[in-house]
Amino acid sequence: MMEWFPVFILCAAYLLDLIIGDPRWLPHPVIGMGHAIKRLEKRIRRHVCQPDGLKKAGILFPLLIVGGAWIITWALLKGLGLIHPWLAIGAAVLLIATTIATKGLKDAGMEVYAHLKSGDLPAARQALGMIVGRDTDRLDEPEIVRGTVETVAENIVDAIVSPLFYALIGGAPLAMAYRAVNTLDSMVGYKNDKYLNLGWASARLDDIANFIPARITALLLVVSSWIMRLDYKTSCRTIKRDARLHPSPNSGFPESAVAGALGIRLGGENVYHGVASFRAYMGEYSRPLDKGDILSTVRLMLASSLLFLLLGILVIWSAGGALWS
Repeated sequence: MMEWFPVFILCAAYLLDLIIGDPRWLPHPVIGMGHAIKRLEKRIRRHVCQPDGLKKAGILFPLLIVGGAWIITWALLKGLGLIHPWLAIGAAVLLIATTIATKGLKDAGMEVYAHLKSGDLPAARQALGMIVGRDTDRLDEPEIVRGTVETVAENIVDAIVSPLFYALIGGAPLAMAYRAVNTLDSMVGYKNDKYLNLGWASARLDDIANFIPARITALLLVVSSWIMRLDYKTSCRTIKRDARLHPSPNSGFPESAVAGALGIRLGGENVYHGVASFRAYMGEYSRPLDKGDILSTVRLMLASSLLFLLLGILVIWSAGGALWS
């Protein structure tokens, strides 16, 4: 019976996140990771100033933050398991749930959709501004829709499939280590003057960690579009043609899959702090983007995440339940 607990843990963690998400009253591990990253950055910059030194010191982030997240989680579960196995199982469910953001991603997309549906463009711009880095104060409805669709599609990988993928092969410790990788990338993985040298290792590790999950996600989106009777054939063609045009080695896969499935074009000009930046197009322009595209993208996100969960159960079943041993 114990051999099949990975199935229970993965399903319970996914459902827990889908139902309650990340309540603000509940302490979140990412907050602790963020504090640790800031403290480490301060200590490094206090002693290192030269570009070469910062580049070497940048390796400390993956070693200490990612390695620390794995060790702390492993030690916690090991200690709880010595008290009672169910304590460790319950903790594993809670910890894995914190690495997933299905409900948060769905709610963020649907908030923008609700404001557009009510005709409140300022509120829609503000809601979009909470989840993207681009300037949103002058966007019209199609551009608000594009930003929302791109963000939801891109985050299917790092908010859902990647943490589930690493939980599947390494339990809560590896899922938490992945979340540390993703948190590092969001805090120090920028290609600007401040973090180009210090954050290079964190950015590269995030690219590597999401490489396989991004491509799995693209396949899941094609299957999901077939189930939902969308244009799965164009989705597949768009992935092959456009996915590698994206500046990220991974984000183009889910974005191009969604663009093809919905028959829309993503990409184009974005403005960051007043500076325009052009991103390669994904998909063909056939019609203006509509608020309904947000709803379809959220549904594709939910369908693909459920498909991955089912795929994980099949993997555990084929392994006879003997995972994480």
